[in-house]
Amino acid sequence: MPETAKTLIKNYFDEHSFVKSDIESFNNFIEKEMQQIIDENKEIEPTIIPPNIDSFKIKLDKIWVKAPEITEADGSRRPIYPIEARLRKISYAAPIFLEVSAHINDVQRESFTTQIGSLPIMLKSNFCLLNKMDKNALIEKGEDPEDPGGYFIINGTEKVLIAVEDLAANRLLVEKQSVGVSEYTGKLFSEHGSFKIPHTIERMKDGIFYLTFMRVKRVPIIMIIKALGMVKDEDIMKAVSKDRQYDEVMVNLFEFINLKDPEDAIDQIAKHIGITQSKEIRLERMTEIIDKYLLPHVGTRKEDRPMKAYNLCKMLKKFIVASKGETRLDDKDHYMNKRLKMSGDLLADLFRVNLRVLIDDMLYNFQRIVKRGKFPSIKMVIREKLLTSRIYSSMATGNWVGGRKGISQRIQRLNFLDMLSHLQRIVSPLSASQENFEARELHATHLGRLCPSETPEGTNIGLRKNLALLSSISTEADEHEVMKSLKNAGLKTI
Repeated sequence: MPETAKTLIKNYFDEHSFVKSDIESFNNFIEKEMQQIIDENKEIEPTIIPPNIDSFKIKLDKIWVKAPEITEADGSRRPIYPIEARLRKISYAAPIFLEVSAHINDVQRESFTTQIGSLPIMLKSNFCLLNKMDKNALIEKGEDPEDPGGYFIINGTEKVLIAVEDLAANRLLVEKQSVGVSEYTGKLFSEHGSFKIPHTIERMKDGIFYLTFMRVKRVPIIMIIKALGMVKDEDIMKAVSKDRQYDEVMVNLFEFINLKDPEDAIDQIAKHIGITQSKEIRLERMTEIIDKYLLPHVGTRKEDRPMKAYNLCKMLKKFIVASKGETRLDDKDHYMNKRLKMSGDLLADLFRVNLRVLIDDMLYNFQRIVKRGKFPSIKMVIREKLLTSRIYSSMATGNWVGGRKGISQRIQRLNFLDMLSHLQRIVSPLSASQENFEARELHATHLGRLCPSETPEGTNIGLRKNLALLSSISTEADEHEVMKSLKNAGLKTI
């Protein structure tokens, strides 16, 4: 190998860590995502409030994480370094603080900062005490200076969060089916906050296009588009395609030509899915389902309906063009259609679900005391141990939210290469006992992204993979940069 190549490779690995993407993901979780999750649950209104007040709200404001510390038996707090956590069989974690305020009749009465739990801290992340230490300082603190970090210490055990490979959300994939009532199906997972709702487009033998999501089973897509407020046939035709009229859309429009009002369309859908109450209740329940569960990634407010209708028209166009063979069908195994959930995304899922548990517990405690005729302080009803114990439990056992197992694993330290391999592992959510031949095969798009040879033999072959040495994972921030460049090039937003 020429000297220049050796120098380049050495410099690259001096500057870039193998686990850089994972560490960036964790930093992003604490710096941005935690606050976003709090904002999703910003206002909490108890259903049972003291009789002498009109309204009572609990507001969650700002959240932040301090440096890792330990609380000794005498109650004193001090910073803790990873080596002590390993030796004393304790967790390397930092306290999470939250600003909470109580509003009676829309006037702020009580505001305080409280600790809502502890969060395990990833070694070498921005919140780790080893961050930015030089070689000598690391040796002084009992650390291996070559250790890349990127793992956690839970009860003295080193745990690594395995990246999960999943199909990209918010993207319609059209495939040919070998069995079933529809020759082609279009599938989309709409992801918003804690929701991940599957949507399916099918075309039956009668030529009508149907949409399925949540409890809305096989409802004609034109009916849903009209329920969203796009009632003119001409508008629907133009939204599907400005420069071409599709006969398939014409057939569907002709079938529902009598629907001239969004309210009638909403009522028809409600009857179709079996809501049998009075018209007002039918409309109210169906409107809530459409706003909350139909394409939530586009929005969950009433104002987002025109955008949802426009998106459905574009999805319909893609489905028609793909089923006619005018464009390629989507390949589920193409890495463009995959996303990796790194440590930060996995912890965000865990934190989101467990924060909801904490809020429900807080409401239960508050309402129980109000029933007794007392008016408690919010500080009294927040249980700090609840969030901590649930997060530690998931990270210690590997059992994650959504029923996934083996996400958190004990790090393999047989040798240095084995450890690096374990830190860069990726698992597929597919079952190891089923064939799934195509998912296990090597795909051309793995080149430079995933290692072509490092995968186990046996049932897990091709389902457990490893990142390539030079691969780095792009983030949402990179997506915003791409959008910015496209807008500068002349892309117009609608």
